Amino acid sequence: MSGSGGTAGTAGGARDADDAGARERRARLVVSAFYLVQGMCFAGLLAQVPTLQHDLGISDGTLTLILLLVPVVAGVGSVLAGALAPRVGSDRLLHVCGPLVALAVLGAGLAPTVGVLYPVVAAVGLLLGLVDASMNMQGVEVEQRYGRSLLNSFHGAWSVGGILGSLAAVLAHSLGWSLAAGLGLVAAVGVTVDLVATAASGRGAPRPTEREAVPGLVTAAGPLRIVNDVPEPGRPAGREQDDAGASRPQRPPWGPLLLVGLAVTIVYVADSATSNWSTKYIQDALGAAANVAPLGLAAYLGCQLLGRLAADRQVNRFGPVVPVAVGGIVGAAGLAAVTLAPGPWVAVVGFGLTGLGLSVVVPLAFSVAGRLDPEGTGVAVARVNLFNYVGFVVGAGLIGAVAELTSLRLAFAVPALLALGVIALAPAFRVAARDASVAAPAPETR
Repeated sequence: MSGSGGTAGTAGGARDADDAGARERRARLVVSAFYLVQGMCFAGLLAQVPTLQHDLGISDGTLTLILLLVPVVAGVGSVLAGALAPRVGSDRLLHVCGPLVALAVLGAGLAPTVGVLYPVVAAVGLLLGLVDASMNMQGVEVEQRYGRSLLNSFHGAWSVGGILGSLAAVLAHSLGWSLAAGLGLVAAVGVTVDLVATAASGRGAPRPTEREAVPGLVTAAGPLRIVNDVPEPGRPAGREQDDAGASRPQRPPWGPLLLVGLAVTIVYVADSATSNWSTKYIQDALGAAANVAPLGLAAYLGCQLLGRLAADRQVNRFGPVVPVAVGGIVGAAGLAAVTLAPGPWVAVVGFGLTGLGLSVVVPLAFSVAGRLDPEGTGVAVARVNLFNYVGFVVGAGLIGAVAELTSLRLAFAVPALLALGVIALAPAFRVAARDASVAAPAPETR
């Protein structure tokens, strides 16, 4: 009797493990879908900026203000996500705000005047910030449930979405579609994918933030303890119980977050420089043809995707410090090649190296933030996400100012020098290696 009971128990445990594995895979696919749509909406809108400027007769100065409005308001959205997630859950924020981003992007294409465009763009920025923060919270949750590095693959999905958004703009121009029609295509696909992902996460499966002990996942500190990011009733977020039952504050430490956040800022300075100025640099400073100039950005995005698709395996093998340090070296070398390029093709290769090298930094920064959040509230992720927008704003202004005072070639020397700081900041990512290291499960005793 005891033997048959043991067999039944083993079979039941195997079924539980299979069910848990299926839920984890579903959560991973759902979160990946939101990353993809976010990248598609962001790139789809940026790719249509010249058309938007032409249709509404926007001056260069006004366009600069509009473009800076997005990251500034997105920072507000990130802070708001950090405040709301512990109360309502980052998954609910993501499921509600994800489709709204796509609709807001369509609204930008429908704006009849610049006066109407300002509040629409502000709404786009706010929603982008909310979704950026909440989707990274969810990415951290799923990564910690798997017990191994996954954030790079999630950001790889964002890169795929960015490429699709750019191709949507190319298709719209090729077919002679209006701005509203082109952005409508992006919005329709985005809303559809987000709603399907929300339905797939359905009631039958736990939300990604409803963490549970998953069979087979054992960390160096013992079985992976996973909890919901919505605090239990009567238990405030950001606090834990000590042995005597007293509640004490457990807030994410600002010090380590500032270090990884600084690395994120550096990466987004380089990203902003590449996104905003690479085409103009290759065409105007290096004399490339109009059909060659966009290849710098294409190389950057393509190699960024390749780097992220390969990075998780390297992180799981070596830990995060080595990939970040090596990435900083490769990124700095790529930007140096851009600065010293004698012709357009060397610059294209340099932009590709930049995307490849710096691709790993941002995903791992969010992974570190998740490890530094003692209650899994998402507050640390929201804080790191702020440095994204700081880097974008600083990069846009700094590169433009240096180019105005000297030349666009020398302007790219600024992110090249800053990228060396990523190498120095690499040890700050060690916390992820300490907390996420996976050990083999202890053998069963009979």
